Amino acid sequence: MTSSIPAQTLSPDQAEAWDALAETLGAAGIDLIARELRPPQPGKGGVMAVIGKAGSGKTLLLSQITAALRAAGVEIVSGDYEGRRRKDRRSLAVLAPTNKAAFVLRMRGVPATTIHRILYTPVYDPEYERLAEWLTGSGDRPAVEGMTDAALDRAKAFHDQHASIPGALAAAGLRGSDFIRGWKRREDALDIGLIDEASMLDEKQFDDLREIFPILILFGDPAQLAPVGQSGEMVFDRLTPAQRLMLNRVHRQAEDSPILDLAHALGDDSLSFDGFESLIRAAARRDDRVVWAERVESDLMARSPVLVWRNATRIRLIQAFRSAHGAPGDALLPGEPLICDGIELPLKHRKKRIDLEARGLIKGAQVVYLGPGRKPGFSRLHVIGAEEPRLSAASIVKIELPDEEEPFIPYAARMGATFLHGAAVTIHKAQGSQWPDVQVFGPDIAAAAWSNRSEAGLPLWKRLAYVAITRAQERLLWITRARLARPSAPLGTDDLDVPAADLALADESE
Repeated sequence: MTSSIPAQTLSPDQAEAWDALAETLGAAGIDLIARELRPPQPGKGGVMAVIGKAGSGKTLLLSQITAALRAAGVEIVSGDYEGRRRKDRRSLAVLAPTNKAAFVLRMRGVPATTIHRILYTPVYDPEYERLAEWLTGSGDRPAVEGMTDAALDRAKAFHDQHASIPGALAAAGLRGSDFIRGWKRREDALDIGLIDEASMLDEKQFDDLREIFPILILFGDPAQLAPVGQSGEMVFDRLTPAQRLMLNRVHRQAEDSPILDLAHALGDDSLSFDGFESLIRAAARRDDRVVWAERVESDLMARSPVLVWRNATRIRLIQAFRSAHGAPGDALLPGEPLICDGIELPLKHRKKRIDLEARGLIKGAQVVYLGPGRKPGFSRLHVIGAEEPRLSAASIVKIELPDEEEPFIPYAARMGATFLHGAAVTIHKAQGSQWPDVQVFGPDIAAAAWSNRSEAGLPLWKRLAYVAITRAQERLLWITRARLARPSAPLGTDDLDVPAADLALADESE
């Protein structure tokens, strides 16, 4: 079936995987060679997995399969629109476990959305409504499991001052999603599901996907971090050898990359943490795409977060970054980086949520603060990587403080997009994202090595190091000491090329 291979040359293992997938799809009535479709046939389909480490070409294969399915007449299903069902319709959904991973695919031209957007509707605990009614003055003070009286008092005091339910919850250390008690799964089946970042799938998501999609194709990296609570096992580990299509690192674009060389060296069972750092030091001596750094570069933190293992490290680095730039204690400076932590809007504002997400303001999106909006609680923002990056949105900005339960919240709208500071992020949160330059905080990886923890028989430090360094597209900086270099220039937005006219237009959206 080699004639089914796309015009772009594939490596031998990619070509074999393409043929196997084309054969599976052909048996289910989708002929990629003739570009012909037959109606769905009960019992025709199954689960396949394309598995490979960084640089093996999984994303290229996913995008080529997507393009071939569309060319054959398969209808794309997204979270925004789903066409009327027909008996002979063949449908395709390209899904990822997180908004970040879906956004990365969309930036590469693949029409991806999230699993939750397609499959689930949240079911909230009644406590959420009782708490909201009390905060707004229309109900009695509730007793909420997990919230102390002091936390309730903090929430009420914050709401009385700012009239923001998400901000009040943040002041108490919570958010609206903490009150989700389950997910109602869609009842209508779809047809073909292509699932990226399948290493992040938990067992329930996998089982739900299998019930919805007769044809399910997973794309995953066996060296990534597995979902919490699964002991390091990936869902594709349960598949038979015939269902697992392995890609090796022979893809042309992966050659001559010192970062990928380091990533693949982690597969050596005998490699110790000290030995790995020796490899990094040697790579840095011969290639400027790897840097052995004794301090964190604060200039890079403004656009590319430092990747850490421990949450306490993340918070300390954020505070050090803000202090180095002289950021005030009650406001943000233009140019400060943020990361979207979700959109807190009720169902009646679904269109507004879709509008914001369509403009790139999704959970995990990297955002730069430009200044306050015209209305209280609004912020002017630049969404990194978006086609139209400038917008103004109701914002709840939360900045955690070292050794403090209550975060600093400089801005809090009644409802809207919630943000964390983006100068540092945990490696777990960074999965699915990439940046041109990435700083990895080596002391945290060392701490994971000293802990002797493992996942599925692989030392935790190796999984953390693999995920962290493969976030770097062009340059890796391995930080060896808990030091921060002084900024070479004040924070600003000149690098974003933000015309004043665009800011005025952004304000109009309020």
